[in-house]
This record gives sequence, C-alpha cells and structure tokens, in this order.
Amino acid sequence: MKRLFNLTALLVLASIVLAACGSPATPAPTQAPAATQAPAATQAPAATAAPAAVTLKIVSSLPMTGASLTQTQTIVNAEQLRLDQAKNSACGGKYTLAYEAWDDASAALGKWDPAVETENANKAAADSSIVAYLGTFNSGAAKLSIPILNAAGPLTMISPANTNPGLTKADKDLPGVTASYYPSGVRNYARVVAADDIQGKVAANFIKNELKASTVYILDDQELYGKGVADVLEATAKEIGLTVVGHEGIDPKAADYKALMTKISTSNNGGAPDVVYFGGLVDSGGPQLLKDKVAIMGDNTKVKFVGPDGIQTQAFIDGAGADISEGVYASVAGLPIDKLPAAAQQFKKDYDAKYGGDLNEPYAVYGYETMNVLLKAIEDVCAAGGNPADRATLNTAVHAVKDFSGVLGTWSFDANGDTTLTDMTFYIVKSGKFEPIGSFK
Repeated sequence: MKRLFNLTALLVLASIVLAACGSPATPAPTQAPAATQAPAATQAPAATAAPAAVTLKIVSSLPMTGASLTQTQTIVNAEQLRLDQAKNSACGGKYTLAYEAWDDASAALGKWDPAVETENANKAAADSSIVAYLGTFNSGAAKLSIPILNAAGPLTMISPANTNPGLTKADKDLPGVTASYYPSGVRNYARVVAADDIQGKVAANFIKNELKASTVYILDDQELYGKGVADVLEATAKEIGLTVVGHEGIDPKAADYKALMTKISTSNNGGAPDVVYFGGLVDSGGPQLLKDKVAIMGDNTKVKFVGPDGIQTQAFIDGAGADISEGVYASVAGLPIDKLPAAAQQFKKDYDAKYGGDLNEPYAVYGYETMNVLLKAIEDVCAAGGNPADRATLNTAVHAVKDFSGVLGTWSFDANGDTTLTDMTFYIVKSGKFEPIGSFK
C-alpha cells in the first residue's frame, strides 16, 4: 500500500513539473479552438476590402468680388459643370475630385488684390492635397502666383483668362523677367486663351482696316494686362501706318475723366481722333471713361470706343448704360460659341440647363476647357501608370497635351504653355448686348 501511495505521489509530482515547464493545457470545453472559430457574420475578410479612393483637390483663384464677378462666376460655374459631368471622379474611380473656388479680390479694392492672391498661392503651395490651381483672371495676379507655385512641386497652374505675353514669352525689352517667374527652371503655367501679342495686333489692324480709322488715342489702366495689350496695339499701329495721337495711363479710381476727354477731343490737330482705345478692365475705370467720352465727344458713331476682352462683359454695359454703350467695340480671343465645334454647342445647352438663362459671357467656355484639359492630363497620367497626386508628374502631363479635341476645337500647348489657337473675334454693343461681328487671325 505504501509503495502504491508513493508511486501515485510521484506521478502527481511529475505532472506538476511538466505543467510548470510549459506543457499545453486542455482548452475549456466552452471555447472553440482558434483555428476553427468562425468570423463574425458582419465582418468582411480584410483581403477583399475595396481600397478607398484618393482625393485630388483642385482650386481656382479668381476675383469673386467686384465688377468682374459677372465673368468669373460663369468660369466657376463652367468648371463645376465639367466636374459634375465627370461625376467628380477620375481613372475608373481610383480618384475623387474635389473643387473649391477661391476669391482673390477684396472689398477694399473692389477687384483682385495682390495681398489676397499671394495668400491664396501660398495656401495652395502648402496644401499637399492640392494638385492644380486654376487661374488667375488678371495677368498681374498670375505674375505673383506663378513663382510661388513653381517652387512648390511645381504645382501646375492653368489660366482661362490671362493674356499678358510676358507670363510665358521672353520680352526682348525686359530680358530675364519671364524666366524669373520660374525659379525651378520648369514651366508650371499654361493658358487656354490667346495672349495679347495676338490681341493687340489684331485690334490695330481691325481699327485701321475694318473701322477705316487713321488716328487713335490709347489709354490704359497701368496694370500688367491693360498696359500690355495697349503697348502691343501701339507698336503694331506704328508698323501699319495707324497714327497714335497719344498714349497715357489713367487712375482707375478717379471720380471722372472729363478733363482727360476734353484734352483728347482736341488732340488731333485741334480735333478729336477717330478712335479712343482703352486697355483695361470693367473694374478699372472702363465704364466711367466711356461715359465721359460720350459726354465730351458725343456718341460712338463718330469717335469710336474700342477695347479688349477686359470690357467685353455685361457689367461694362450696365455700368456705363445701354444707350451710352451702343456702338462700343471689344475683342475676345477665340470664336463665338456658335462658330465653335458641336461640343461647345452642347456645353452651352448644358450650362443654360444647369444655371438658367442664356449664357452670354465669353470666358465661361474657357473655364470649361480649363477643367476639361486638366481632367485629360489626369487620365493621361493614370493611363501611363503614374500617380496624378504627384504634382510634378501631373504638371508634366499638362504641358504634354497635344492635339486635344475640346470645346474650343483641336489644339495643343506649345513649349511656353500657350495655346496654338490664335483666332480673335470682335463684338459690338447693340441694344444693350455684345454681338459678334467677325473673327480675325
């Protein structure tokens, strides 16, 4: 008995020693073995979960305060329309497209503000989710933004409206200025609208050949855009034998220009010139200039008033008055919508259906094309196996766009980032609206 007891005790002691050395314990009868435990019914296996779409953020920077709003709101609307048509998605759903319209104007100035535009550019540069900056509207604003965005990736910038040639093309009279906008050495700026070196030349020839004028007095608002187009017009006028009676800058904030118009009324050997040309914008004195021109020199049948695309807007007519504006001429890059491809006609139908009314602002179609070509570049990056969230990659794709079939026709970006389209259309105010009268190259 004692031996049996001793044997039993030894067995128990051995089992305790083995357990202390790590021998596995028998699972509790209520717990299923880990290998056979069923997953929760509501939890999908991790391997089959769909990856979340990456968000690509796009911003525009345009004056959404002041008189330019009649033009810029249609640009924003058109850009949003194009995104809606793409269902805010790209590359088969891999990317979600988000869009924000930023204002670069201030109430204090009533137009674009250098401080606000600089702030917008710095904000975009610092936000890594932003892959494209659509703007600006004013060439002076672009001059500030381009170098900031150029040093940030570079972050690609596409403008629907800037026309100053010096933003993309080296000026023989200002060596090195254009290159200074691109500190990285890579071009990050492109535009879908023709530059003022084309607009100014066409305007000079229009004044001489279509209006049969022999003299012109040139005014400008002293901004990059307004003075730029006025300078090109003056240079071209001298080349083609159109006499420039005078050329001076105005104060856009002046209460009136009656003294100036009185001087101009006798500037042509004691009489008035055939044409007063204003290089400037609706919000830089344009309507008041016209009112005072008519007050001093009569309506626009004898001394004609001509300007660039900066005054080709309903806000200019409304600001000066329909009767006073009757007979004013203005040029705009490109062709009227009814002369553009079928895609442009469809754009107008879609725009009118979404936003109501009868679209009559020239830059809306350029806003649509700006977003259109950006989406094309994003898809091109994906098709090549690249990542459109990478700023440098997307910028390269934008500048590589060639033979793009869009609402403006078939066109390309050249080495400078300029469009290959060079058509210009002149409009005249009739019964309170701008109507196209002809297109010129």
